[in-house]
Order: sequence, then C-alpha cells, then structure tokens
Amino acid sequence: MSENGKKRSVVDKVTDGIVSGIISGRFQPGSKLPTEVELCREYEAGRNSVREAVKKLEANGVVYIKRADGTFVSESYNQKLLDPMLYQIILRKNSWKDFVQLRAVIEIGTLNVILEKELEQKKIQKLYEIQEKMQIVLNEPKPDPDKIMEADTEFHTGIAELSENPQIVTITEYITRLTVPSRLEAIRKVIEKGEVEHFAELHRQILEVISKREKDKIVQTVTDHYVYWNGEKI
Repeated sequence: MSENGKKRSVVDKVTDGIVSGIISGRFQPGSKLPTEVELCREYEAGRNSVREAVKKLEANGVVYIKRADGTFVSESYNQKLLDPMLYQIILRKNSWKDFVQLRAVIEIGTLNVILEKELEQKKIQKLYEIQEKMQIVLNEPKPDPDKIMEADTEFHTGIAELSENPQIVTITEYITRLTVPSRLEAIRKVIEKGEVEHFAELHRQILEVISKREKDKIVQTVTDHYVYWNGEKI
C-alpha cells in the first residue's frame, strides 16, 4: 500500500523490486539488469509497465541504458539520485526549523565521527584557512550576505570532508541545498543586528572542538552555532 492508502501500481511494484535488488546486493553497481522479458516474468508485469519503471529509474540516475547492450546499475553517485527526495521535501513545505534540527543532528554526528579519527594537522589547517577567509568577508565595511553564505557553506563542507566519509559529505551537500533561503535570511539579520563578530566566534568554537578534541562539548557547541538560524537571537 502507498502512503495515501491506494494500491501500488504495477510500475511502482517493478521500480521498488529493482531498487530492493540493488540495496540487497543482488544487482551490483555496474551490473546488467535482467532482460525486459525476465523482469516481466519476475514481477508479473506487462512490457509497458517494465519499460515505464526502467525509464523512472533512469531519470533518477539509478540505472543507465546502453542501446543494444541492456540496462545497467549506475556505479557512481549522480545528483539525480537525490533530486526526487529534494522535490518531495519542498512540496511538503516543511518548516525551516525542521531543517535546523536535521542539520544540527547531522553535524553533531559528523563531529563525533571526526573526533574518532587521527586527523592530519594539514587537514585541520585547511579548515582554519577557510575560517580566515570567512573572517575577511565578515570584516568588510558592507558585508555581502551571499559571500558570507558561500564562505559558511565551504566551512561546513570542509567539516564534512574531515570525516572522510563520502556519504556524510553527500548528505551535508544535500542539506545545504535545502537550507539556502533560510540561512541567507539569517545571515542578513546577523548583519542588520551588527552581530558579525559573534557569528565568526561561533565558527571558531567549532574549530576549537575539533583541534582540541573536546568531544564533550560537541552538542552544546553545535546548539550554540545555530542560535541565529534557529531565530533565538533574531
């Protein structure tokens, strides 16, 4: 049954079956899917339904078609894999505060992963360099919200990259795309209130947690970091 209580269509049945096969490892990345006839037999579906299901998966970047060779499971990350989820979230008109909570949870988890690792000093130094670039932008006579957000995005992406986990990096980039409007509005309020130095300090606190390996301060530091975006100081 689907979310709205209606019986799943045959196309959905085929689509879900193929995706489940990929998740279970039955269909490996780069491997060829069964033929159209075999898929029809397996899912008790007509050819039109199987073709429609494959088209949906191709549009979402899950599979790709080689003419005369067949249909293959994608072996590399494709932004199209996340786009359907992105649109679904947008259409649901989630509260921006839901995204604050989501990103905070992800960042807390990311910092915990990072502090479990032996980090190379040069990688931490790169994050300090990003923070210094942000400080320069913040110190301009008339700070540009777009430049600040660009620097902020680079900073948080840099944190995700310290995890050396491509899934964490991908999810961080995904949440970043979703939160652009609300983050930009928060940055504008920071500038209007003359709070740019405190904004910079909140980023320095995260760097301290990482460099000093202060695992016990992760939750509070991340909570403090979102004080503007969460609307508590605006």
